[in-house]
Amino acid sequence: MHKTIIGVDLGGTNMRTGRVKHITIEQIAKNTVPVTEDPNIVYHELRKTIKEVWNNEVSGIGIGVPGIVDYKTGMVFDIQNIPSWKEVPLAQKLFDEFKVPVYVNNDANCFAVGERYFGSGREFDDFTGLIIGTGLGAGIIKNGHLIPDQNCGAGEFGMIPYLEHNYEHYCSGRFFRQQAGLSGEEAADLALQKNTQALELFSKFGQHLGNAIKTIIFAVDPAAIILGGSVSDSYRFFEPALKEELATFPYARSIKNLSIIHSQTTNIAILGAAALYYEKQK
Repeated sequence: MHKTIIGVDLGGTNMRTGRVKHITIEQIAKNTVPVTEDPNIVYHELRKTIKEVWNNEVSGIGIGVPGIVDYKTGMVFDIQNIPSWKEVPLAQKLFDEFKVPVYVNNDANCFAVGERYFGSGREFDDFTGLIIGTGLGAGIIKNGHLIPDQNCGAGEFGMIPYLEHNYEHYCSGRFFRQQAGLSGEEAADLALQKNTQALELFSKFGQHLGNAIKTIIFAVDPAAIILGGSVSDSYRFFEPALKEELATFPYARSIKNLSIIHSQTTNIAILGAAALYYEKQK
């Protein structure tokens, strides 16, 4: 991890790039994703943002995107909130431009691999990184590595049917908006003031998330769940209900051995994208 790598967090609204060396982000550049039907305009802004942090020591580029990716070719498909990007050979275009290896994966997988190399995941060879924000996404680490899948879509537990909708409906920021017309941050502010309704809302949220985690345990049986995303910052408010729900899991040993950790890794989206390079070198 002595190489200098550029990590790119390409969201639907903003793009952030960072030059990473060792475990340090040396420089960050930010830009807005243009609202346009021309995919080349978005690419031009991305290229410009990368150039802002570029230097001659850079050995590779990693990019996290909110969408479907063919990680073998670096082709991205149907990026959320970037409607002009239907099928973009992103890795090849950037390789042609910068002449260094380029690796692309979805943002949830980047979170998991970022925790593996830079965060709490360094302690585990087997864990699931669970992003709880606007949606619910996950990346799965097995035997110390991101599991190989076909479309970078393994771990989309949020799309599994649950009650009247799916897990994402009940286990993300959408829950607070739909139940109380609040953002997750607004609900947390009220909970800090010991607002009874907000605390009850988080209790229900914890119960639903506990059910989602039980499904994850049945599916991949991880040693740890590492929580990230904006809603996870309110972990203290939903932790008791989550653990109460997990206590109903039929195999008590699985719960006893499971670590649930709230990520403390700053700029994990940039670090996770950069970690794609290190992951490919092993």
